[in-house]
Amino acid sequence: MQYRKKARDGVYKLIYEFLFSGEANERTFAIMTAADMPAEELDYMKRAYYGVIEHIDELKSIVAQYAVGFDIARIYKPDLAALVLAIFEMKYMDDIPLNVSISEAVELVKIYSTEKSHAFVNGILSSVYKNITSGK
Repeated sequence: MQYRKKARDGVYKLIYEFLFSGEANERTFAIMTAADMPAEELDYMKRAYYGVIEHIDELKSIVAQYAVGFDIARIYKPDLAALVLAIFEMKYMDDIPLNVSISEAVELVKIYSTEKSHAFVNGILSSVYKNITSGK
């Protein structure tokens, strides 16, 4: 597994934990970042994890805007974790191409969520992509 995939997988798991606890877990973050990984990837993990936490209400609001017919509280947590991570990357991490954020989120839910989740996540992120690229 390449370093960025490993780093993203770690952040995804940290966000998943955060969605249940409602607070950053410094101990889990320390465990997840203890792996032998380049400094650039550790920086990515820190920026993404704490950035998602800082912007969680905004990110959930964006998900709710595009998840028509789905109450945000009822979206599977594995799907929501992938969505907020990808949307954070798309909005706040200019060094990551938008399509990479989408495809990586889809891959995460293929691994960690339900059989139909990847289509749901891809649909929402495609709408966010259209919104971002149209300049709205």
